[in-house]
Amino acid sequence: MDNNVKQVDYHTFSEKNYQFFNKRMRYLEAQDVIKWAYDFFGEKLVYACSFGAEGIVLIDMISEVKKDARIVFLDTHVHFQETYDVIDQVKRKYPQLNIEMIQPELSLEEQKEKYGDELWKTQPDLCCNLRKNKPLKKALAGSTAWLSGLRRDQSPTRANTEFINKDDKFQLIKVCPLIHWSWEDVWRYIKENNLPYNPLHDQGYPSIGCEPCTLTVKEGEDHRAGRWANIEKTECGLHSRPTNPRSDS
Repeated sequence: MDNNVKQVDYHTFSEKNYQFFNKRMRYLEAQDVIKWAYDFFGEKLVYACSFGAEGIVLIDMISEVKKDARIVFLDTHVHFQETYDVIDQVKRKYPQLNIEMIQPELSLEEQKEKYGDELWKTQPDLCCNLRKNKPLKKALAGSTAWLSGLRRDQSPTRANTEFINKDDKFQLIKVCPLIHWSWEDVWRYIKENNLPYNPLHDQGYPSIGCEPCTLTVKEGEDHRAGRWANIEKTECGLHSRPTNPRSDS
């Protein structure tokens, strides 16, 4: 695909640009969207990965396009051990990838002293802001765009996600290659390519976040129903609703 816009960023990428590229991409495969993104944004593109099932798919695809791609993981220090284990497996499988473990400014002990113990129970939004949002903002500094594994069928809040999205929260361009994929598509790819994955997926955890805030999901429930269960919270704040106009796809 020809690139008609050069030296772009959040401030210069117009609504017409979003419409133009999303319209041109509507029939592309995920791998083609990834290739376009690295061709277009180059070193200014970073992948923020949670190492869930979608993340494993994207990592494998990215490795075929840019073997030394920069990938960041928000290490909140309260992830499941299984998550850390699968990260180690991925590092061994793709040794050339630049996988960074992004740390929050406060240790858990410092956070406890300042805000009280188990902040995720008393003020979950503040906890997410301290341990995920602020660290990601720092990790994305200097980038123009970031990749995400969002899929439209994950939840109602993600149903309008496009391939190319205006991210007002981080003032970046967000690229989501898997928007048309189903959960079955994700697992078909993982199995066919014999990829490592978090074993918690086999135990009723379709969406895996921090251990204290993630529960199993019952059959037929929203895939994110186990995240911050029993409180009015469905997102950690990393993914705001897209604001760019939808193309006529």
